[in-house]
Amino acid sequence: MGRPTLEVGDIFRAHAPAWRRQQAGHLSLGQLKVMSAIEQCRTAALGGHALRCDACDHQEISYNSCGNRHCPKCQAKAAQRWLEARQADLLPVEYYHVVFTLPAQISAIAYTNKAALYKLLFDVAAETLLTIAADSKHLGAQIGVTLVLHTWGSALTHHPHVHGIVPGGGLSADGQRWVSCRRGFFLPVRVLSRLFRRRFVEELEKLHRTSQLQFFGEHADLTDATVFNQWLVPLRKCEWVVYAKRPFAGPEAVLTYLSRYTHRVAISNRRLVAMDHDGVAFRWKDYRAKGRTRHKTMTLAPDEFMRRFLLHVLPGGFHRIRHYGLLANARRRENLAKARALLDVDQPEPVSDETATTIMPAFVCRCCGSTMHVVEIIMRRQPIRAPP
Repeated sequence: MGRPTLEVGDIFRAHAPAWRRQQAGHLSLGQLKVMSAIEQCRTAALGGHALRCDACDHQEISYNSCGNRHCPKCQAKAAQRWLEARQADLLPVEYYHVVFTLPAQISAIAYTNKAALYKLLFDVAAETLLTIAADSKHLGAQIGVTLVLHTWGSALTHHPHVHGIVPGGGLSADGQRWVSCRRGFFLPVRVLSRLFRRRFVEELEKLHRTSQLQFFGEHADLTDATVFNQWLVPLRKCEWVVYAKRPFAGPEAVLTYLSRYTHRVAISNRRLVAMDHDGVAFRWKDYRAKGRTRHKTMTLAPDEFMRRFLLHVLPGGFHRIRHYGLLANARRRENLAKARALLDVDQPEPVSDETATTIMPAFVCRCCGSTMHVVEIIMRRQPIRAPP
């Protein structure tokens, strides 16, 4: 598959300098860092290396990647390394895909409280799954959950939700047998939705009582406890979207899915259509429409496109992939070994994250397919510093 003719980096390089000056004081340090990284990614500013093919003498220059987790060009290798490390976690059982979505009213305040509310979304979604699965009326087992945070809709709007990947079963309460769910059915969505709504609202109230939430603009009045409690009333009654998809077609399909979703950013370069001074056109999916009419093209002013893209910059150090229950990092290996013993399957060869990251890719000549070798290192440009 060829390289896209238009990339997010092209948009930022063309329009970000002027917009950055216009928005001075309104962009966070994290957003400024992401902008700078994307603008410099795979350019001479980051240095690189000159390559030569011994077979056909073809030469080219390959510039370094920025490595920023929000950059559309820097996620493929990171995703592959993560997948190699996760292969040993897969069990020979059905896997289910569950999605927990925040209502629009909470999404609006989540933007100014990202660290607190994204963490709450993770924790309550995991608690909901673990609690209902442990209930003897449903599954009666200890399960494992991998949750992946996405904060965007197809049109780049702010739409926080988590995708849950769950094995179709778990360990019994005494840990002596494997309990499988009914084929093709994991847990009742309506029950999950009700518990998710109740627990999230309860924890949201605690955050407000302990002054851990910030409100600005049209939501500034929510600082008052009475106003906040009134604002919560309709949220206790409306439907909260919890969606359970059909089970994956085997563990291999789980890996295929994860390779697309774990390290995804708000928009890929392949969705971009065109850019000029008037706007940026990109493909998006309208989930309210049906059939082929779902796939549409949207055009946004460059400033609006960059604003929407930067809505999804995560707080520094925030983990967007988390594991709970049997898959929690503390006892993952022990729990998976016990599960395999109860399922009577062989233990796989362990692959650590460190081992996976040491595999160095070879440079392949695009002319003849032979291996290319580095013949020169190009140093990155030194940033201009002000005098002390």
